[in-house]
Amino acid sequence: MSAPTAPLPATVTTGLLGLDRVLHGIEPGDNIVWEVDSIEEYHELVRPYAAAAKAAGRHLIYFRFATHEPMLTEDSGAEIHQFDCTKGFETFVRQIHGVIEQAGRGAIYVFDCLSHIADTWMSDQTLGNFFSLTCPRLWDLETVTYFALYRDHHSGYAIDVIRETTQFMLDVFRLDLRLYIRPLKVQHRSQEVMNTIHVQHGSEFLPVRDSAVLAQILSRTQWPRLQSDRKVGHWRRLFQEAEQVAQAIAQGSCTQERHDEIMRRIRYALRVHRSGIAPLVERFLTLPDFLAIRDRMIGIGSVGGKTLGMLVARAILRARDPDLASRLEVHDSFFVGAEVFISYLVQNGVWWLREQQKKSDTFLRGLDEGRRLILGGRFPAPIMEQFQGMLDYFGESPYIVRSSSILEDARGNAFSGKYESVFVANRGSREDRMAALLEAVRRVYASVLDEEALRYRLRRGLLESEERMALLIMRVSGAPHGRYYYPQAAGVALSYNPFVWHPDIDPHAGMLRLVFGLGTRAVDRCDDDYTRLVALNAPERRPETNFEEVRDHSQRRMDCLDLRSGTFVSLPLGDVLAERPEFQVDYYLTNTEPEGYPCITFDRLIKETQVAADLRRMLALLEEAYEHPVDTEFTLNFLNDGTYRIHLLQCRTFQVRRENVNMVLTTHATQNRLLAAHGAVIGVSREQRLSRIIYVVQDTYAQLGERERYAVARLIGRLNQQHPEDDRGLMLIGPGRWGTHSPSLGIPVVFAEISRASVICEVVAMHERLIPDVSLGTHFFNDLVEHDMLYLAYFPKKTNNSLDVDWFRNAPSRLLELEPSASQMADIVRVIDCDSMGGHVWLRADATAQEAIVFRTDASLSTAQDPARTPGPQDVAW
Repeated sequence: MSAPTAPLPATVTTGLLGLDRVLHGIEPGDNIVWEVDSIEEYHELVRPYAAAAKAAGRHLIYFRFATHEPMLTEDSGAEIHQFDCTKGFETFVRQIHGVIEQAGRGAIYVFDCLSHIADTWMSDQTLGNFFSLTCPRLWDLETVTYFALYRDHHSGYAIDVIRETTQFMLDVFRLDLRLYIRPLKVQHRSQEVMNTIHVQHGSEFLPVRDSAVLAQILSRTQWPRLQSDRKVGHWRRLFQEAEQVAQAIAQGSCTQERHDEIMRRIRYALRVHRSGIAPLVERFLTLPDFLAIRDRMIGIGSVGGKTLGMLVARAILRARDPDLASRLEVHDSFFVGAEVFISYLVQNGVWWLREQQKKSDTFLRGLDEGRRLILGGRFPAPIMEQFQGMLDYFGESPYIVRSSSILEDARGNAFSGKYESVFVANRGSREDRMAALLEAVRRVYASVLDEEALRYRLRRGLLESEERMALLIMRVSGAPHGRYYYPQAAGVALSYNPFVWHPDIDPHAGMLRLVFGLGTRAVDRCDDDYTRLVALNAPERRPETNFEEVRDHSQRRMDCLDLRSGTFVSLPLGDVLAERPEFQVDYYLTNTEPEGYPCITFDRLIKETQVAADLRRMLALLEEAYEHPVDTEFTLNFLNDGTYRIHLLQCRTFQVRRENVNMVLTTHATQNRLLAAHGAVIGVSREQRLSRIIYVVQDTYAQLGERERYAVARLIGRLNQQHPEDDRGLMLIGPGRWGTHSPSLGIPVVFAEISRASVICEVVAMHERLIPDVSLGTHFFNDLVEHDMLYLAYFPKKTNNSLDVDWFRNAPSRLLELEPSASQMADIVRVIDCDSMGGHVWLRADATAQEAIVFRTDASLSTAQDPARTPGPQDVAW
C-alpha cells in the first residue's frame, strides 16, 4: 500500500544548476538514464544530486546490488537497500517494488549501474523487462530516479526498451579532463538540446556547435560500431585477420610479407585497383587507415573515387606536413559500400533495366521506370540497423550524402556535377531523421540514371564500364547561427590557376574561388551572384580596379541550411546576418560607406591570416604527390580560441593541359578581324581553324520571353547534336551566360547541348538595362577543360574589344537547311559555315596575355600551308 498523500517538497534539482538549465529543470516523475564509460563518471553525477536532495529534506533511497564501489554511503542521508540480483528476476523485481510502494510519492532514487543486472542474468531482454516494469511505476509516484548503463554494452533488447520508456537518456563521457553530456532523449521539454553535446565549464554546461570541435570530440569517443551482421563471413574474416596483423605490428612480431599480403587483399576487397589513384592509395593509406574505414562503413565493397580521393589527400598531408595536417578539421564521415547499391538494384527490380544503359542503342531506355523503382525501394534490415547507428552518432548534426562511384574522380573522368549530392538538416524524431536519410540515399542512387550522366559516360567511352555507386556521408562543416547552419567560408582550390587576369599572376601557384557560407555557390556557379577569386601568389590582387567595382562584384546571397524548415536555402546576405553569427564576421565582410551595409570581400582573412599560405602549401604538396594539378573543395571555420580549421572535402586531378603553342598568321590576324576579346580568356592557348559558328543575335534575343529563350536553347542543342563529333572547329557566340539557370541572364543550355563546341564566347550584354556578370565558364568548368574547350568573354564597352556584327548578321546561315521547322528563329540563331564564302576563319587565343581574336583569311592560305594546328597530346608539358 502506498504511503499517505502529502505535499511534496520543493522542485528537484540535479545539483548542477547549469545542467538544470540545459534540461529546462527536473520534474516529478522523471526517470534519468545516464550512459557512461566508467562508474566514476556516474558517481560524479550522483554526488551533487544526492547532496541537493539531502539539503532539501527529500526522501533519498539508494538501491545497492552491483559489485562496483557504492554510489552513496550512510553519511549521505540516503536510505540504503542492498539486494542480491543473483536470486533471479522475479525476486529482484518484488524486492525493488516493495521498497518503492512503501516509500510512496515524491521519493528521490539512485540505482547502481543496471549493466550489472544484465551481466548477472546474462540477458539484455530481461533487463529491458525490469525497466519496463519499474520506470512507469516510479513516474506514477512522481519520483525522480537516476539509472546508469555502460555505453556500447547492450543490444537493442535493452537499449531500445529503455530509450522508449524513460523520460531522459543522457550520454556522458570525458575527454582531456573535461566532462561532456549529450541528451539522447528528452521528453516534452528542452527539445532544442537533443543530441547537442554540452561541455562542463565551471558551473555551466555550454553547447558545442562547431563541426570542427564536434568531429574532434566524437571521433575520439567510443560509439556503437556499425557491424550489424554478427555472422563471420568473408568480409568479417578478412578484417579480423587485419586486426591480428595490426596487433602483431604493435608487438613487433609481424613480418613485412604478412603485412604486404593483408594490405593487398584489403585493397582488392575495396576494389582499389579500379580507381585511377590506386598507386597513391598504395603509397599513403596505411593498415590503420583501412581499419578506420571498416569501422565507419555501412555494407561492404568499394568506397568509390570521391572517398578515396578525400582520404588519400589527407594522408598525403599527414605524411608530408604534419603541422599543416593538424589544422585540418577532423573528418568523421561514413562510407556506404558499393555492394549496398548493387543489392538495392537487384532486390528492387532495377538490375536488368539498368543493364540496358551499357549499350549505346538502348542507354536511354526505361530511365523514368528505373528512377521510380529506385526512389520507392526498400533496404534490408542489416543496412537499416547500420543507418540507425550512423544517425545516432551524428545526433542532429546536419550531413550531406555525396555520390562516390567507382568512376568518379578518376584521372580524366571528373563526373563533376553529374551525380547528386543531398544536404540533410537532420532534425526531428528518430523516425523523421531516418526517413530523410533514406530519401537522400535513394535520390543519389537514382541520379545514376540521369540522362546527362549517361551521355557523359557515352562521350567518355564509359558506358560498358562497371559503375557502382558508393556513398560518402559527411558531417556538414560549420555551426548553427540562429536558425541557419553554414561554414564561415568555403570554396574550390586549384593547384593550377587558369584564371590569369594580370601579368603578376603565376598560374602554377594555384587559385581559390571563395564564398561566404556553404561552398555550393563556388562549386556550382550561381547566376545571380559572384565569388571571390584569389590568385595564391598574389592573394590581395583582385580583377577589379576600385572599391566600387569590388562592391558591385561581391557576393550578395549565401547558401545555408534552414534548421527551422529543414531545407537548403539561398538567401540575401542580410537575412542570414540578422541571426547574429557567433564568429568574427569582420574576417569576411567589409562595411561600405556611406551605405553602411556589409560587403563580402574576405580582405582581413587574406591579409591578416595564414589561410591563403596554408592552402597554397596544401595544393603544392598534393600536386607534387599526384604528379598532376589537383582540384579540391574545402571549408574554413575559426574557433573560439582564434585558431582555424580547414576541412578538406574533396581532391581529384584537375583536367587542364599546359601547352606552348607557336602563334602564327600574325599579319592576317591584324586584318579582317571579326572578333577581338580582351580580359577573359580561359583555357589552353591555341590557334585553330574554325569550321562553324553558331551566333545568337543579341538584339533579337533580348526581346524574347522566357519560354522562347528556352526554345532557343533546345534548338542549339539539336544543332550541337548534328555537328560531327570529330570536328573540333565549332564556336558558339551569344549574349550573356551560356548555361545559365536564369534565362534573363543568358542562354539556358545544359552542357550536353553545347558539348561538341570547341570555343564558347559570352557577349557580356543582354540589353541596355542588364549587363550580366561574366561567368568565366564555371557553370560546367570541368566539362570545358575535359573537352579541351576554350572560353572567351567579349566586353562591348571595353578597350580593344570589337565585334563585326554586320558580318555575323549577313553571312549565309544554314539554320533552315539543318532545322527546317526553325523559321521563327532565323533572325535570332545564325549557323555560319566558315568556309562558305571562299576563305577560312581562324581563332587565335593567348590565355597568358588574356586576348583572343577571330579573323578571316583568303582560301590561298590552306591548312596544308599553315603550320598552326589545334594542340594535340604531344603538346602536353607535364
